[in-house]
Amino acid sequence: MPSKTFTYLSKLLSRQSMRPVTRFFTNAHVFLYKLTGGKAQIPGYPTMLLTVKGRKTGKLRTIPLIYIKDADRFVIAAAYAGSEHNPTWWLNLQSSGEGIVQVMRDTVRVSAQVAPPEARADLWQRLSAMYPYFTDYQTRTSREIPIVILSPI
Repeated sequence: MPSKTFTYLSKLLSRQSMRPVTRFFTNAHVFLYKLTGGKAQIPGYPTMLLTVKGRKTGKLRTIPLIYIKDADRFVIAAAYAGSEHNPTWWLNLQSSGEGIVQVMRDTVRVSAQVAPPEARADLWQRLSAMYPYFTDYQTRTSREIPIVILSPI
């Protein structure tokens, strides 16, 4: 179960007024991840960089995301800290259908799909077991948090 401090900070940082702060930390994380070849991540929470093309700007955007492996596929949650809105990276990924994943120093082009209903429960359980905060995020929102499968192209 998430700590009260984590829950408070997570709710605070998910506010629209805090976007410049979260953008700063996201950009710093991406920079450090690339600089260290992926070593700049919290132990126990495997992290990837996902790069997708902006659906409005056409610019490439990169975000660090926690993931699990499912055979050769990567599984992520479009949780957005339990916001009522889907994260921009997910909207961009839905629009383009593909992106680039970097894990440590390795990169691979991927296609994206929402987990099919028959696989969703198992993938959600595995994601939540690895990162229990996902369960807290789901309680904050009325939307079903999308589980996204990224398959190598």
